Amino acid sequence: MDLIAQLEAEQVAALGKDIPDFKAGDTIRVGYKVTEGSRSRVQNYEGVCISRKNGSGIAGSFTVRKISFGEGVERVFPLHSTNIDSITVVRRGRVRRAKLYYLRSRRGKSARIAEDTTYKAKKA
Repeated sequence: MDLIAQLEAEQVAALGKDIPDFKAGDTIRVGYKVTEGSRSRVQNYEGVCISRKNGSGIAGSFTVRKISFGEGVERVFPLHSTNIDSITVVRRGRVRRAKLYYLRSRRGKSARIAEDTTYKAKKA
């Protein structure tokens, strides 16, 4: 293991976050901390993960797409952000691509993703 990978692994371990195993095509719910004035609350953002970048390292991120009032909304979250309260996998999707950017041009039923009913969680 080279020095940079070792430093990254130490930083991820120091954060101590429990990030579930998810990939593009999965429907996930992200609890994001929002600060309004002096008050802080957790806002849930639920949608389809259309991409993951830089793996599960310290620089990793993922993009979530949802349809809000008939408009497509995408949001990029840093994987190890301190503002992320929780990440929950709602539904596993069965896709054959790593990046689902083609969903941007689809509407209605053609934008649906088949559910992966054969998924088995990896044993730790």
